[in-house]
Amino acid sequence: MLSFKHEVFFEVARLRSFTKASHVLFVSQPAISRNIKELEHEYKESLFERKGNSISLTDAGQLVFNSLLKARTIEKQLQYDISVFHDQYKAKGELKLGASTTVALYIIPTILSSFHQKHEHVTISLLNRNSESVLQALLAHEIDLGIIEGRNKSPRVKSQHFLTDEVVAVCSPRNPISKRKKVNLHEVVKEPIAIRENGSGTLAALKHALGLHRIKLSDLKVRVRLGGTEALKNFIVADSCIGFLPKRAVAKELNSGELIQLNINKLTITRQFYFIQRHGDESNGLCNAFVKFSKAHYNIK
Repeated sequence: MLSFKHEVFFEVARLRSFTKASHVLFVSQPAISRNIKELEHEYKESLFERKGNSISLTDAGQLVFNSLLKARTIEKQLQYDISVFHDQYKAKGELKLGASTTVALYIIPTILSSFHQKHEHVTISLLNRNSESVLQALLAHEIDLGIIEGRNKSPRVKSQHFLTDEVVAVCSPRNPISKRKKVNLHEVVKEPIAIRENGSGTLAALKHALGLHRIKLSDLKVRVRLGGTEALKNFIVADSCIGFLPKRAVAKELNSGELIQLNINKLTITRQFYFIQRHGDESNGLCNAFVKFSKAHYNIK
């Protein structure tokens, strides 16, 4: 087990802040400083450089930090391996996940519930951010496993396909176009549209699908841009605009009739979700167990 001094150092180094580390560890800032000084005295090296209100790692500090990253990984793996030595369902450990919005809200909750029922001794946390933020959290060792949209090309990350998500065109039944069995794409271009904000994965999928038909987002009659799937969905329910949303996000509204799915001729919008892990952490037993469980949940091989 790592000493408390090493845990203090790790959090200060990760957060680049004595104050933030004290909040994370629930100890006073003087206690944080005292533990760092004791560790520096033990190693006979300065571990941080102080420049005004900011701090950075010295070369010695970076060496200690890199070593602690490896040690923490080994410690987590050992805890998992020992706990499942005789029974995989008695697994112990902490699983820190990060997922983009669609996954966090509409895909992962049922998996988390089922997984926790079988592995009740595993502590699970979920970070809900956009895909780029999830990637950064993974690289910063804030999470152990991420689920993001699109295959990441970072050489520091390994991607593994999870599932395919469908984005559909929907509108309120008050919109006359909802009565049509089929709608041509050129007709949709003339209709008022509500879309997600720039940087949204749903918007990127829409842009790609339209581009295959040589249609730009600027060709649409965009009346409003909204941040967040729920905000856009609730707006479309109340308005007459057409919107594009993940089918999983509007399943209840389609079933109740609050929204109608439009069958737009020759327009298919899909996006891919991937599990991401840091290279070197592929043997993490708990993460691998969760990936396998998640795929089995959706009958994915």
